[in-house]
Amino acid sequence: MDILKIFGEMDGFSRGIVGTLLLMAVASLSIFMERLWSYRRAARVTKIFSADAGVMLAKNGYNDLLSHAEKHKASPFAWLVAETMRFFLQARMTPGKLPLVERVRRDCERKLDAVASDLKRGHSVLASVGSVAPFVGLLGTVVGIIASFQSIAKEGSGGLGVVSAGISEALVVTALGLLVAIPSVLAFNLLTARADKIVLELERSRGELLDHLEHTAIEVVWTEGGASRAA
Repeated sequence: MDILKIFGEMDGFSRGIVGTLLLMAVASLSIFMERLWSYRRAARVTKIFSADAGVMLAKNGYNDLLSHAEKHKASPFAWLVAETMRFFLQARMTPGKLPLVERVRRDCERKLDAVASDLKRGHSVLASVGSVAPFVGLLGTVVGIIASFQSIAKEGSGGLGVVSAGISEALVVTALGLLVAIPSVLAFNLLTARADKIVLELERSRGELLDHLEHTAIEVVWTEGGASRAA
C-alpha cells in the first residue's frame, strides 16, 4: 500500500481532513512530551527542596523556609509551601475574625486547587483529540464514499475499478483518525494518573504542614494597645 500515492490522489477535502488530523497529532505529542518533562522536573526539584525544608520547618524557621521554597518554584510542592508561608507570615500580623491557622488552611486549599489545575494543563486537548479524531476520520470516509458513488453514477457502471480508489482513500483517512485518537487517549490516561498522584502527595504534605502550624505556630493576639504574642 503506497500511502504517498493515495494521498496524492486525494481531493482537496480529504487532504484537508488529513491535515487536520496531523495537526491534532502534533498538538497531542507536544502536550504529552511537555507534561511528561514537567512532571519529571517537578519530582527532581521537589526531592531537592524537601531535603532541607523539613529541617527548617522543625526549627520553626518560617522565613528561611519561605526563601528556600521561592528558589525551587519548579516544584508544585515548593510553590505551595512558598505561597502558604507567605500568607501565614502576613496573616499573623493582621487581625481576623477566624483563627490564624484556619485562615491559612482555607488559603492553602485555594492554592492547592490552582496547583491541581496547572498540573492538568493541556489534558483537555488530549481528551478532545482522543474523542474527536475518530469522527474527523469518519467524516473523511463518508465524503470519500459519497465521491465513489458519484463516480459510479457518472460512469454508469458499478465496476470495482471505478470505486476502489475512492474507497481506499476513505479507509486510509479513517485509519489515520484512529491512529491519532488511540495514542491521545493513552497519553491522557497516563498523564492524568501522574497528575492525580502528585495532587494526592500535595494534599498529604499540605496536611502535615498545617498540622505543624496548628501545633507550634505563635498566634498574634490583638489588643487595643497593639499586638502581643501569646502561644
